[in-house]
Amino acid sequence: MEEVQQLNWYALKIFFNKVFEIEELLEEMDVETYLPVQKKELKGQERVLAARRLDQNPEKPDRRYLRQGPQIFQRKPILSSLIFVRTDARTIVKVGEELKGDPEINRPMGFVYRTADWKEYSVIPEHQMKVFRMVVESGAEGLEFFADDDITRFHLGDKVRVKEGPLKGAEGYIRRIRKNRRLLVSIEGVIAVATSYIPPENLEKVQ
Repeated sequence: MEEVQQLNWYALKIFFNKVFEIEELLEEMDVETYLPVQKKELKGQERVLAARRLDQNPEKPDRRYLRQGPQIFQRKPILSSLIFVRTDARTIVKVGEELKGDPEINRPMGFVYRTADWKEYSVIPEHQMKVFRMVVESGAEGLEFFADDDITRFHLGDKVRVKEGPLKGAEGYIRRIRKNRRLLVSIEGVIAVATSYIPPENLEKVQ
């Protein structure tokens, strides 16, 4: 009997604004993907044009748009160079090989994030991924995204958990960003998201 492989989350760095193409490639490989996007509902002429694009090839629709019943949304990647996958250790090696692109023209499409010593692919803790997704998909306004290297310049504060509101359950650190105290949720080494101001009474410290 074949051993069941453990599934882990990994982050992929994608070049040349090809996240939608890579998303499609990975799904064809039966690899679970998560592309962080912000969705904007289209109205009027924008909706008409998007509907035409989707109807042109219903078997392979334009991934920049999402149809949900009568509504059509535009999918805008939070970062044009980032996508996540959940897969096993054996398959992530195949993904890494696919991202090398065409060796004949020496033009890679991207790479899988690695550990600091560059020896292994970097596994994202399940809890970090869960909280990050919850914040991204919460519909909360005023979210701001940072490459992980950028957040070191902000003052580190208390670790807290949100008690009320659309971000209830989210855990992160209070940091002062442009003179405002904001909750920062991070996937270490990859990306962080800062919320808008959250009243102190809606927060509790995490030991």
